[in-house]
Amino acid sequence: MSEENIRNVDNVKAQMRKGILEYCILSILSRGDSYAPQIIAELKQADMIVVEGTLYPLLARQKNQGLLSYRWEESPQGPPRKYYMITPRGKEMLAELDAVWNEMVEQTNRIRYGSK
Repeated sequence: MSEENIRNVDNVKAQMRKGILEYCILSILSRGDSYAPQIIAELKQADMIVVEGTLYPLLARQKNQGLLSYRWEESPQGPPRKYYMITPRGKEMLAELDAVWNEMVEQTNRIRYGSK
């Protein structure tokens, strides 16, 4: 693959990741409260490479939209930690995004493999 194609693929991958990070954050928090370094670690483990500078604006936006809330909790190591949790509104949004995701996968598969 040419150097230009590699750059183009990397750009498309980055745009696709950016588009689903908010969905991934809601999915992670739907399983339990978490703080930012744990969320980053889980995203990295899933090869959704994320740096703190990317995550914090998304968390702030979701909090401002009422999808998340947070609480401060004392940490046995160091300063208190900000734990994020999904709100009822966030759970509704996650359910809608689940439906949209499934629909998009189905539509993409129809295009990629032909209508069935």
